[in-house]
Amino acid sequence: MKKIFTGITVFLIFTGCIKEKPSDRLLEEPDKNEHLISENALKINKNKNTIRERFSPPEGYEWIEEKPGSFGYFIENFKLKPYGSQILKYDGVPISTQQLHEAVFDIDTGNKDLQQCADAAIRMRAEYLYKSKKFNEIKFHFTSGDLLSWNDYKNGTRALVNGNSVSFRKTAAFDDSYNSFRNYLDLIFNYAGTISLNKETKPVMRNSDLKTGDILITPGSPGHIVFISGACQNQKGERLFLLSEGFTPAQSVHVLSNPFNPYFTPWYDLDVNAAETKTARYFFKPANFRSF
Repeated sequence: MKKIFTGITVFLIFTGCIKEKPSDRLLEEPDKNEHLISENALKINKNKNTIRERFSPPEGYEWIEEKPGSFGYFIENFKLKPYGSQILKYDGVPISTQQLHEAVFDIDTGNKDLQQCADAAIRMRAEYLYKSKKFNEIKFHFTSGDLLSWNDYKNGTRALVNGNSVSFRKTAAFDDSYNSFRNYLDLIFNYAGTISLNKETKPVMRNSDLKTGDILITPGSPGHIVFISGACQNQKGERLFLLSEGFTPAQSVHVLSNPFNPYFTPWYDLDVNAAETKTARYFFKPANFRSF
């Protein structure tokens, strides 16, 4: 279980990334038959292996072009596992709910219960910065407020945690390998979360500013996050979005279906001013969209 520097014992209700009554935020499992409707609703190019290629926008909508080299372009063109792949927990066991996703990202989950909901968004952002060689921008806060950058970590700096106190000391040799980078991320996953990520992102105030890579977040201990993984628009300027997430226990990062509108699934109609936003597995109230 992640440490959050509060000294309070954390209790996970069922398997949600929440700390509230399940009726408040964690949605009941929709009727499995709704997913069967969605299979004929929108064309899914099952033989394609990126989000942009696999999912066709609804009639009258077109993909919003992302600038090559941007975070949004990275996500929309990220490799997916073959169509129909199951969501697997960190131990390789499939989760019990397999009808609420439309795709699985081809990215490891690790072998510990670390890469949960906030961590999936952190992982995608960090992988983008790493592959773009923007090493100076790879830095994340712990929930305690302490900051650890990849540059410091690869130069040997390690976090020493004693109760609610965090200090940093150079205890290791220089190592800028990808394996070292993954170890850095596991450390971040252990001590960061929705609270810290909420603080280090900027609010999105207008629907027209929502874009791929932005997050919808409920900060808490740990709260929950989904991230926008695709965007399309019609001639009126109306937009629809794909949403993706990780979850608790740590499991495959996946594209969510939309059980509330099975004829448009997996696309969602989002509003930054909405009093509430229902996603396939979590109820955000109020909406809190933010951008890296």
